[in-house]
Amino acid sequence: MAHEYFVADPPELPVRSHGEKGLSALTAVEPVASDASGVTLKGATCAEETLLVQVNVAGEGVIRVRLGADADARTRSAAAISMVTPGEYADARVDLGDGTVVVDAGSLRAEITLAPWHLRFTDASGRTILEQDRGHTDISGRMRTLPFGRSLAGGAVAGYHESFAAPSDEAFSGFGESFTRLDKRGQRPVMWNFDAFGAESQRAYKNVPFYLSSRGYGVLVDSGTPVEFDVCQSTNSCVQIVVPDDLIDYYVIAGPAPADVLGRFDLLTCKPLLPPKWAFGTWISSGFFVDTQERVLNRARTIRERGIPCDVLHLDTYWQKDGHWSDLQWDADNFPDPEGMLAELDGMGFKVCLWMNPYISHLSPAFPEAAEKGYFLRKQDGEVYVADCWHGSYPPCGIVDFTNPAAVEWFQGLLRPLLRQGVQVFKTDFAEGVPHDAVAFNGMAGTDLHNVYTLLFNDAVSAVTKEIAGHGMVWARSSFLGGQRHSAQWGGDTYTSYPAMGSTLRGGLAHGLSGVPFWSHDAGGFTGRPTDDLYVRWTQFGALSPLLRLHGTTSREPWEFPEVEAQAVEALRLRYRLMPYLYSAAVEAARTGAPMMRALCVDYPDDPVAWQADLQYLLGRDLLVAPMISPEGTRRVYLPAGEWVDHWTGEVLTGGRYVTVSTPLDRIPLFARRGALVPVLAEPGETVGDGTFGEVTLVAYGVGEGRATISDLDGDTTVTAVGDGDGLRVTVSGGTRIAGVELVGADAPVVITTI
Repeated sequence: MAHEYFVADPPELPVRSHGEKGLSALTAVEPVASDASGVTLKGATCAEETLLVQVNVAGEGVIRVRLGADADARTRSAAAISMVTPGEYADARVDLGDGTVVVDAGSLRAEITLAPWHLRFTDASGRTILEQDRGHTDISGRMRTLPFGRSLAGGAVAGYHESFAAPSDEAFSGFGESFTRLDKRGQRPVMWNFDAFGAESQRAYKNVPFYLSSRGYGVLVDSGTPVEFDVCQSTNSCVQIVVPDDLIDYYVIAGPAPADVLGRFDLLTCKPLLPPKWAFGTWISSGFFVDTQERVLNRARTIRERGIPCDVLHLDTYWQKDGHWSDLQWDADNFPDPEGMLAELDGMGFKVCLWMNPYISHLSPAFPEAAEKGYFLRKQDGEVYVADCWHGSYPPCGIVDFTNPAAVEWFQGLLRPLLRQGVQVFKTDFAEGVPHDAVAFNGMAGTDLHNVYTLLFNDAVSAVTKEIAGHGMVWARSSFLGGQRHSAQWGGDTYTSYPAMGSTLRGGLAHGLSGVPFWSHDAGGFTGRPTDDLYVRWTQFGALSPLLRLHGTTSREPWEFPEVEAQAVEALRLRYRLMPYLYSAAVEAARTGAPMMRALCVDYPDDPVAWQADLQYLLGRDLLVAPMISPEGTRRVYLPAGEWVDHWTGEVLTGGRYVTVSTPLDRIPLFARRGALVPVLAEPGETVGDGTFGEVTLVAYGVGEGRATISDLDGDTTVTAVGDGDGLRVTVSGGTRIAGVELVGADAPVVITTI
């Protein structure tokens, strides 16, 4: 079995010795201050301590709860970065009653009972949507769930905790890019970024301490520490949260629908960054081969000669000299004229992405200067922390310390020349390797820096990219709370198998429900060579994902799979045909925070099956995609309520049920909402490019009422369709030119009116 020589695991929580006291649960409170937006309460605990509780309105439908030893306590990660910014609500109200306090945030209210302490959240009608667990004790009187309070071990605070009651039919999702089942009930996610070595375990590259509930709310914990969520695992009727920080600081966010929660989540954290238009085209990678300028140019020419739609060439590690992957310098022998190469690629319509990471080999010529000037994380004795970040496959490295402004400027200085040469974007790999016992320039411990380090890394790369290239996109592997400002993110180093494709899909859906709409994955799988059929099926999944990259340890170039090249390329052409629809869905996602790749619960939150159906999704609002997840070519697909049209056959199917579908290798199971208007390109080109779409064709799935918004660089166009006798009347308002209408599942005359 492979041995991991270096793993940046979280430290274990301390355990009290037998008989040691240390539980400090809130028992009663009294108001000490209040205003129109919140209340501060002095709390007594079972350990005869005094703690402060603050309950405040942080926006319409958002209530913030803090518990700590003093009013000025803040999460330790705030020393590096602020991840949450509470908002305001002009109509907020606080009502102090006899033994109760009500904090009103419009669509969400917090009702506080002073003695004994209890907290519940209701909607505006008074319906309970969430409340604290009232405590479970066993026959001997011992507590079995964590109370609202804190725990001490060895005389020091081990962490704060909270518990919420969970009805037996409640479903939960989110927590970042979690590759396990979409409904996290019965799981125990820990918010700690791992080098996950695949996409088939609970280890995640991207954690977000936030979850959505099927009862119409979300919970966000503001902490960069390894927060632990026990989602009805220890106790089936309780969600328990442990925060090993200087306080617990969480937000309850009203829905009622997941899209409503995500919109409010964005107001607290940040809006998603819309990638450049060309980024929605195909990205084709060099793979893990020693690369050369000649090979790159031949690859580009072959792509164009074979008519393969592609906008981005990704050069992975070997744009640098083997053994010098940390130098951020072209391999001068294999790339004698990078500026000339980049200019020639630009003339063929290609953007170029380069791989990089924040680890500098101790053998790199860049290492001595950076070490001397304090640009790396250090050990507690002050020495540079040289870590085996590559698990024995590459020399140990220093980890760039992005809490040091001088280190940030130095690192960006390594990237500026590449961007000025014509590189358009960087793949920001790794960044999960901060050891818990490291020390940062700003004094932070590695435990507190570990998760937010990826935000600092991607912020630095995004900023210099925007400075030179004019956009802030990165292609990131790791992320954390607020990482939606770093578009895009991909699913990491997954294995090449059908089960791995399925778990990758689950990770993308969970990440979308965590506020990150622009996500991708290595089409074909990363480790190993996929079988021909898997290559096609995964390429089809990639083609109908928010973003698409063909990448792996072996080649993912379509011509390297000659028996199925035509089927794979046809999937890419379908993507380019759908580009007006995809880009419009992307613009909506950037505006609203709702994902492009939508778990069914986004649009059908009242359907219990929608919280469980995690191997299919809606792409945008109107297309239902069900990637083929087995080599047999047959699977079950859940169609939500309504009527659905098979994209390939035009057959109309009634929803609210599972159907069994079988598709040949050249088709992915794809359905459209009946009545949907899907904008497409009648003659898609080989690139998406930087300009507007020009003429667009509408695909109408059936004759009936439909509406679509077509977003382009020059604004939005609204299209509506209504049945008119035996025909369809289409009205267009906006600048996009509609060339015609194609009907699927119907045959009727069409009249187009432009206003």
